[in-house]
Amino acid sequence: MFWFYVLVAAAAGAVIPVQPGVNSQLARWVGSPVAAAFVSLSTGALALLVYCLALRPVLPGWAALWQTSWWLWVGGLLGAFVVAATAAYAPRLGAATFIAVAVAGQMFAAILLDHFGLVGFDSRPAGWPRVLGAALLVAGVILIRKF
Repeated sequence: MFWFYVLVAAAAGAVIPVQPGVNSQLARWVGSPVAAAFVSLSTGALALLVYCLALRPVLPGWAALWQTSWWLWVGGLLGAFVVAATAAYAPRLGAATFIAVAVAGQMFAAILLDHFGLVGFDSRPAGWPRVLGAALLVAGVILIRKF
């Protein structure tokens, strides 16, 4: 099962650089990065609705949803921010630079999340090898941007 997860993660990673291009073109067509994010996320919500109707996964009731911590609702807002940012800024930076900067930002945030054990992750210290790896990502961003 591990390799299936790895393949799905790789496939998800492979489509990440496609999304900013699609969203930026959509932003041009609809006239706004925020409107493009709305259309994009609405399309995704519709696809998930069809999936849920077809496969009938067990969903929590409304009472359970309202009893969750407030910060568990932030995921949708974060997704909206990411989609709008890709639509607005990927064309200005280029696909490679935008993705390189995004990956470097993801790595720094991931190291902090692991180090402090935030948002449900187990605590994993941010030792020098992890920090060095993140610094090398920044070096990669500089090389990608420069050349």
